[in-house]
Amino acid sequence: MAKKKPIAILALLLSFTLLLAACGQGGNNTPTTGAAGTDSSKSPGEKIKLSIWHNFSGDDLRAKVVREQIEKFQSEHPEVELDAQAIPPDGYRQRLKTVAAANEMPDVFFVQSGTSIKEFYDGGLIQPITSVLDEHPDWKNNFISGSLDTLSFDGQVYATPLSGSATSFLFYNKSLFEKYGVKVPTTWDEMMTAVKTFNDNKITPISLGNKASWLAQSSILSSLADRVTGTDWFLKAVNQDGAKFTDPEFVQALQYFKDLADANAFQTGFNSLDNTQMEQYFAEGKAAMMIDGSWALTNMAAAATEEQLSQIDITVLPSVPGGKGDPNSMSGGSGGGLALSKTVTGDKLKAALDLIYTVSGPEAMQAIADSNSIVTYKVEPDQSKVMPLFYKAFTLYKSLSLTPVYDAYLTSSATDAVNNGLQEVSLGGDPKAIAQKIQDAQARDLGK
Repeated sequence: MAKKKPIAILALLLSFTLLLAACGQGGNNTPTTGAAGTDSSKSPGEKIKLSIWHNFSGDDLRAKVVREQIEKFQSEHPEVELDAQAIPPDGYRQRLKTVAAANEMPDVFFVQSGTSIKEFYDGGLIQPITSVLDEHPDWKNNFISGSLDTLSFDGQVYATPLSGSATSFLFYNKSLFEKYGVKVPTTWDEMMTAVKTFNDNKITPISLGNKASWLAQSSILSSLADRVTGTDWFLKAVNQDGAKFTDPEFVQALQYFKDLADANAFQTGFNSLDNTQMEQYFAEGKAAMMIDGSWALTNMAAAATEEQLSQIDITVLPSVPGGKGDPNSMSGGSGGGLALSKTVTGDKLKAALDLIYTVSGPEAMQAIADSNSIVTYKVEPDQSKVMPLFYKAFTLYKSLSLTPVYDAYLTSSATDAVNNGLQEVSLGGDPKAIAQKIQDAQARDLGK
């Protein structure tokens, strides 16, 4: 994956601005106490109180592994009173924003790479974890080159990825393709032909669950738009330096998404279905295709039957006519990791770093890989533990070049403009008008 270019300073969330007014400037915050992040001072014999928030709340295998590692830390550290909260993903980011505004940050918390962690860094709310990496050089040096870049600032690492992010696999049902004589699409014309054929036979062409609004952006547009514009154009548009989201190539990318919606590629009510419902709908054979991230692999490994899994194969999105991007690519990179609140000091700091190492270290990386989850760590999944579909996806992932996931690079308000805009486009909205909203948001946040 190309190394991320410097991005102009992002406009801070209003909640972080309010917090800074209470706590001081940037990285010079003085440790304070809060409901979730408490003072590290304690009396002799008193337990260290430590809190951790994460969004690994589901029944998928990766979520279970992360929770097991947290439990392992608790069993090995009887001197720590651990408050671990597993919060459903759809509401997780908003919960973090709310506690940030109230100065009640948890001591350790899961945060996505890119823009999301940068906002916490810019707000002076987190501190580096470089010291624990330096204590374990074998762990530090085993991450795939570049995988720490979007979790690092000014030469310091603020989190290590718990997984690799591959957001745009094209899953397809082999039986349905064979039954109706449809070619697995490698070009956009073939994709639209497949959509028509499946619709003609009363089969949903593509399963989509965009209730949380990020899915269409992360799993479809990020790769589809890169096919059209190329990565260099996107990075210039992000920086508002030589490209704008109103440029014809990006409007064309939005039009491709609109073409899918207009052709009834997705099931009725897809903007009201969540990611889990989308994956179940596909696994049950009600849709011929699904465009989803690597998380779908661990989800389906936990929920789908062996018979259902045996019908599923995997590839990448098709190429587009005259596209400037690499068709042998996929949006992705490093996933999120555990960040450390700026307020944590003393004995609590040592315990927090031990917790981060337990949940993110080599043993955890192997366990996460064996849970049918892609990691940006040099480890080979145990084929006796993972499903064949995952191993095929893992092998495919290693053969691809990775391109940016939009919400890891755009500002928060521009990301919202994309997410909301795709919902609007899918309901008949004008791609040019949506492109203008995205452009306005990104330019405003960068002061350009």
